Amino acid sequence: MSISFQTNIASMIAATNLNTNNNFQTNTITQLTSGYRINNSGDDAAGLAVANQYRSNIAELTQGVLNGNDGVSTLQIVDGGLSNISTMLDRMKTLATESASSTFTGNRATLDTEYQTLVGEINREASNIGLSSTNGTNATDLSVYIGGGQNATTGSQVSIDLSQGKVDAGALGLSGTNVAAAAPVTVGSTAATTIAAGSTETFDIATAAGGSTFTLVGKTGDSVDSQLAELNSALGAYGISASLDTTGKLALSSSSAYSVSVTGAGLTADGDGGINTALNNGTLTAGSGASTYTITEGSNTADISFSGANSDATNLATINSQLKAAGITDVAAVQTGTTGVYSLQSASTFTDAKLTGTGAAVSAITAATGGGNGALNAINAVNAAVQALGNVQGRVGAGENDLQYAINLANSQITNYSSAESGIRDADVATEAANLTKAQVLEQASVAAMAQANSAPQAVLSLLKG
Repeated sequence: MSISFQTNIASMIAATNLNTNNNFQTNTITQLTSGYRINNSGDDAAGLAVANQYRSNIAELTQGVLNGNDGVSTLQIVDGGLSNISTMLDRMKTLATESASSTFTGNRATLDTEYQTLVGEINREASNIGLSSTNGTNATDLSVYIGGGQNATTGSQVSIDLSQGKVDAGALGLSGTNVAAAAPVTVGSTAATTIAAGSTETFDIATAAGGSTFTLVGKTGDSVDSQLAELNSALGAYGISASLDTTGKLALSSSSAYSVSVTGAGLTADGDGGINTALNNGTLTAGSGASTYTITEGSNTADISFSGANSDATNLATINSQLKAAGITDVAAVQTGTTGVYSLQSASTFTDAKLTGTGAAVSAITAATGGGNGALNAINAVNAAVQALGNVQGRVGAGENDLQYAINLANSQITNYSSAESGIRDADVATEAANLTKAQVLEQASVAAMAQANSAPQAVLSLLKG
């Protein structure tokens, strides 16, 4: 290499290395002061993409843990309500057992008053915890998003299905039961058996508020008790409960008017059915032409008129609306299953007479049976309710455990994702401390060498001295 005044190559090389060493020192100081190995995308673009995905997963799982804890809290609230209902069932069992004894010399009406109060309280608490058949705002299909799955819809959510977990009095088979004299109405002609897997049994229910049809489908592993619980879940909305009488036949209980007819076999025989004979009963027949009936309860009288051309639904609506207009609120008409023939039912005494028209002669009002021992049926009903409630408690408990397992897994994933992110993003302090010493020495050496390189051209001047 020639010696030149114009270009100082040594100084240029020293400047380049000084700049490199200065950048090295700056980067080392940045890592040490920030704690991160990657402080901008250029530090490790590929590693940054991986680390960002880990950080995103950690954010999702951290909120998922909070969601899971909220879900556990919700189920614990439900669980507390179920425990309280269980305590009330114990008290109801005590009252029924006391009334069932023939040696009891007290007032059974007093026992029944407390019993019915407990039935009402069960309904209130079931609604409060979201497990009531008559509360349309219930959210019984719970889904808690935890995260950590393949995607948002696969493996990331824990579901707790309580749609078959109603615990109101109707769903538990307690509506209409009592510990006084009246017994539930037996509608089965044979002892109840399990609906076979794949077979169906259809129940047509008529009440003063309207009718409904629902079908039970037998499933493998079903029992009479499980199918009875499913029936009660459907009946609960109508204030009717199903149980087995002392002979094992299907019996229905309600304090309101109803009729039922059954198609299919299982819990009861095909063609079975009946009306609520636990109430006072009368029959009203519309006839083929115009006719008028009068219904009297106490001092209130209602005249019911038919044209003879209307449908059963229209006639039933006419009867019930005109009864209410006359101030008769506890007599109700329901379908009997025969066109044009309607059952009038009430807990109170009333009369039913034809005034004019083509309708059939009025049948005598049937007094409430009042026979039997409602307490014995109440004991059976409470026994079934305890089992049904236990099944719901089992679902809730399993849901709590599932959520806790999911929370534990999420916490483990958070720890492992954090470790993986740290390995990529965080600075190795020991290594960078050593690098800082190295960078400082190199920078100082570069400055010294550059000073020597800058003074080197001055040596050329000695060649020009004479």
